[in-house]
Amino acid sequence: MARGRGRDLDEDDVRVRPSRGKSRPRSKDRPSHADATTAMVVAVDRGRFTLATDDGTIVLAVKARELGRKGVVVGDRVAFTGGGSGVDDLARVVRIDDRRTVLRRTADDSDPVERVIVANADQLAIVTALANPEPRLGFIDRALVAAFDAGIAPLLILTKADLADAQPLIDAYAALDVPAIAVARGAGKEPVAADLETVRAQLSDQVTVLVGQSGVGKSTLVNALVPGADRATGHVNDVTGRGRHTSTSAVVLALPGGGWIVDTPGVRSFGLAHVSADTVIRAFDDLAPGLEACPRGCTHDEDECGLDAYVGDDPHLRARLDSLRRLLGSRTVADDG
Repeated sequence: MARGRGRDLDEDDVRVRPSRGKSRPRSKDRPSHADATTAMVVAVDRGRFTLATDDGTIVLAVKARELGRKGVVVGDRVAFTGGGSGVDDLARVVRIDDRRTVLRRTADDSDPVERVIVANADQLAIVTALANPEPRLGFIDRALVAAFDAGIAPLLILTKADLADAQPLIDAYAALDVPAIAVARGAGKEPVAADLETVRAQLSDQVTVLVGQSGVGKSTLVNALVPGADRATGHVNDVTGRGRHTSTSAVVLALPGGGWIVDTPGVRSFGLAHVSADTVIRAFDDLAPGLEACPRGCTHDEDECGLDAYVGDDPHLRARLDSLRRLLGSRTVADDG
């Protein structure tokens, strides 16, 4: 039968491309890596990771291809195979454990992209100078919101207590039940030994992230807490009142006697575009029952808010509610720091 346009085609009419050779079939099964070693990521630098094993061994690694686009951040607990400490003998990170907590921020309040600062932290230490530069409550509020969002405990470390009284700032956050430690400077502008021991006790056996704006003395504190850390220190500009950035990336440092601190780069903004009001309110267990009387979509700063009737004349709950509303307001009011 002559070939025509109306003819039905069958398998004999299909052109089959010749095989280029047999290839091994793909498998969905991934290696178990039962012999992998666990470690903490203590530094990240352009796709290479510094790992600290549980016995203190330091290993350099890269991410295994099988992890795909999964990100690895400081504080992650990972498993690795092979490798050593040499530049040409890199280990491979083959597994990332589930994160207990994630501290994140956005560049600003209009930026939808979340940036993970550190994983698996237990507490967030907000380092603030009492003078030179002046404390910026907006930054503190925003950092507290980030801590509540991450589900980690906040802590205030108030430096340069030799220049100004710490009590007014402590009182400003008393209703939030946030621990506060004032640290004065002695000879050579080093932290006073007694104050430093108080800080050590609060950080012991914890993974603590230190955040603070440039010039507040964070790096000086880190160097005092971890001898040999050799973190660069800066100064405050007499005209702008701002410090110079001295840290460029987060790094985990082991505390003598137990615990870890994560020193983060000095930041001038703490974007909270990713944080919802409900996330913040969940950190206030004593106010949560009052939410049942709130109207749908309540912003908690309106006349119909059910929280006002719930707190009534209780001075402690009223102070807590005022603090909550201030924190909620910090999500939409840019910090001037």
